[in-house]
Amino acid sequence: MSEKAIEKKKDQVAQLAEKMKEANSVVVVDYLGLTVAEASELRRELIKNGCEFKVVKNNIIRRAAEAEGHKEILEHIEGPNALAFSFEDSVAAAKVIYDFAKDHKKLELKVGIVDGEFMDNENIKMIATIPSREELLTMFAGGILEPVKHLAMGLNMHIENQEENREESQNDQTE
Repeated sequence: MSEKAIEKKKDQVAQLAEKMKEANSVVVVDYLGLTVAEASELRRELIKNGCEFKVVKNNIIRRAAEAEGHKEILEHIEGPNALAFSFEDSVAAAKVIYDFAKDHKKLELKVGIVDGEFMDNENIKMIATIPSREELLTMFAGGILEPVKHLAMGLNMHIENQEENREESQNDQTE
């Protein structure tokens, strides 16, 4: 192998290792059997959710993962693999792939690294079913606002009752 080719591979490993380091999550998928159209659809869906999809040679993945201290994924790097990176929401890549795989049975979630921790297939699927950050914030806000809403309604009813009692009392006095 020429020195030029070796340098090119070293650059690819360094770039992938840097991307793994910057990403909130990296999900390894087996995409064998997806058509070009399906792979493009998956890529568009990932991009729409702030993620990136990259097909990378296994040796490059192995070396980059080793360089970043993610040796746990090495045994899962067999066959055709692609990586999905999420830079914003830690669960976005896993969620998009999980949802996409429901309709495209040939796509398989393998393993991942989420917030620096290795996740096996079961854990990555579990994470994929967690509501998104926005959904969780909405649920949280709803949980906080519900008691306040009930308190406001109760106070309003109390004020209305007080006014009715005052009016009745005034009516009784004038009679």
